[in-house]
Amino acid sequence: MNIYLELFLTTAITGVGALALGGALAAAIHSPSDRSVSLLLRFTAGVMLSVVCFDLLADATEGGALAAVILWVLAGYFATYLLNGWLDRRAHHSHSHGGHGHAREHEHEHEHEHPHGHARDLSHVHLGRDNGEMCACGHHTLHTAGLVLAAAVALHNMPVGMAIGATFAGDAASAGHGGVLAALIIGLHNLPEGMSIAAPLLSGGSRPAGAIAVAAASGIPTILGALLGYSVGAMSPGLLSVSLSFAAGAMLYVVFGELLPESEDLWRHKLSGLSTLLGLLLGLALIAGGGHVH
Repeated sequence: MNIYLELFLTTAITGVGALALGGALAAAIHSPSDRSVSLLLRFTAGVMLSVVCFDLLADATEGGALAAVILWVLAGYFATYLLNGWLDRRAHHSHSHGGHGHAREHEHEHEHEHPHGHARDLSHVHLGRDNGEMCACGHHTLHTAGLVLAAAVALHNMPVGMAIGATFAGDAASAGHGGVLAALIIGLHNLPEGMSIAAPLLSGGSRPAGAIAVAAASGIPTILGALLGYSVGAMSPGLLSVSLSFAAGAMLYVVFGELLPESEDLWRHKLSGLSTLLGLLLGLALIAGGGHVH
């Protein structure tokens, strides 16, 4: 199979498909527990760490100087940090507007809407219509919040897709299978994102099919980013090292700046870190089994 077609299909399934599945789960389940979402996020963080440490950085250090790898990892981390900071400020509008009449009634419904797309406690969200609740600027609050969140997730998925594409480029150079694994991990990561997009849309009066479609559409930049990441990484060993290092930094921000803090906010327990450890060990086993650990 052509590598671009394989990359397109893989990211379409794990990017667009997983977000759509998350939206469908939000419509069907209504109230996933804090503990289950927290454990899922921690497990995903562990597997993602294994991909970064045992796959991306292992290949990056083979094709570039250590100092350059470190600098590009930091560049990827802070670029993703700045992007998410900008998204925070853009999404704040949807959180700061107070509606008339029923604004207090929906106060808790906004608490789960995280600009990075990770689901808060969706049990607070009543998935019904908001009876046309309007904010001060004349917009439907929950529906607008859901659309803003979908746009934030879409922008956020571009560097995530580039990380997948760079991993595929590394696989082409070393005959490994880390790219597919990275895409599957992103798919797991996208489930709570899809839920967090669909929940406010459903509460704002959207039909289930429409909310699921919006969640799925926010995954399209994953495909575009993956194709771009692969194209850059396949140009030369030096550019591949830069691409892998930058992707590693972006994924490290997702782990330490989003997944772990969010999971800690949702549910705290002394043994909750075991979920991260199990994810890391599973990722290591999968990477080693694919012959990608050097």
